[in-house]
Amino acid sequence: MTTHVKPQRGLSTMPPYKPGKPIEEVQREYGIQDVIKLASNENPLGPSPKAVEAIRDALSEINLYPDSMSYNLRQAIAEHLGVRREQVAVGNGADGIIMQTCMAYLDDDCELLVSQSSFPVYDKFALAMRATLVKTPLTADYRLDLEAMADAITDRTKLIIVCNPNNPTGTIVLTDKVAAFMARVPDSALVIFDEAYYEFVDDARYPDTLQYVLEGRENVIVMRTLSKAYGLAGVRLGYGVADPTVLAPLYQVKGVFEVNRLAQAAGIAALQDEAFLKKSIAANRAGQQYLYRAFERLGLDYVPGYGNFVLVEFGPQALDVQERLLAQGIIVRPCVNYDLPTFLRISVGDEDQNARLVEALENVL
Repeated sequence: MTTHVKPQRGLSTMPPYKPGKPIEEVQREYGIQDVIKLASNENPLGPSPKAVEAIRDALSEINLYPDSMSYNLRQAIAEHLGVRREQVAVGNGADGIIMQTCMAYLDDDCELLVSQSSFPVYDKFALAMRATLVKTPLTADYRLDLEAMADAITDRTKLIIVCNPNNPTGTIVLTDKVAAFMARVPDSALVIFDEAYYEFVDDARYPDTLQYVLEGRENVIVMRTLSKAYGLAGVRLGYGVADPTVLAPLYQVKGVFEVNRLAQAAGIAALQDEAFLKKSIAANRAGQQYLYRAFERLGLDYVPGYGNFVLVEFGPQALDVQERLLAQGIIVRPCVNYDLPTFLRISVGDEDQNARLVEALENVL
């Protein structure tokens, strides 16, 4: 009798996460060399030049293991934010912080509370830990419904993730809504504010969630990344800010060398590159406005947002439009896995990429 080794039962409920198609795959499938990717919200300006220089300087030391505790990087992040080093944890991208938190806090007898049509990586790690996934619907204007999320809290709720700006809608929840929500969250539930697109927000109503950490609240993690505005998606670097007692369980489950030597060097340098950050933000704002005007001219509904992407509605033919764009060497993101099957998420590119996208849409439509 043959006995097969079986994987843990959480995998049976967990569909694999599908990132945006890589350029190389489209080149192989369609026989096109000139391919642009507007699917993964990458920085079209490239990486911070200071980060590139720091990586070059660190190349001669890649035979050495990195600092497991990322002391200098955590110190640099702490100084950048005005917090203590002990209040900072780093991970292999923001995904790494999400995974560490789920591993550290979730059991099969508790719940993870998230919004529908938000980042599906939350679902992935919750289900891997065999926790119960609870989702609340978006509001009519595609925002997270914090009142509905507060109503859904039970004595089994262990983690709550608020994606702000939300991916893929780009919408934000405002300070007054967040304050009212936090007033209803019990101390037994840990709230993660996922602020991966924080740097792109230019609205005075956007909440300062770091204040919850600075005030000593012990059930909040503020999570950000250097993948977007700083252009370091390829080296994978994210961080979380929280009370040290909240972060302590993450250190018990994290990989020994979670953040590699090159990523640590790049992160320290990127945080000092204010000129590049300002350039990225300005270019994104200009590109976003260009796309808004183009979508309006083409009669396409879109969701005004605050990230480096735009959620655009194409109706039942959304996947057909995506395939036709692929055939022209343009990769955009279908939103079936976000429970928004009639939408495509389109990253803001540089001027040439945005113009090429609009021209292709004119042909397709």
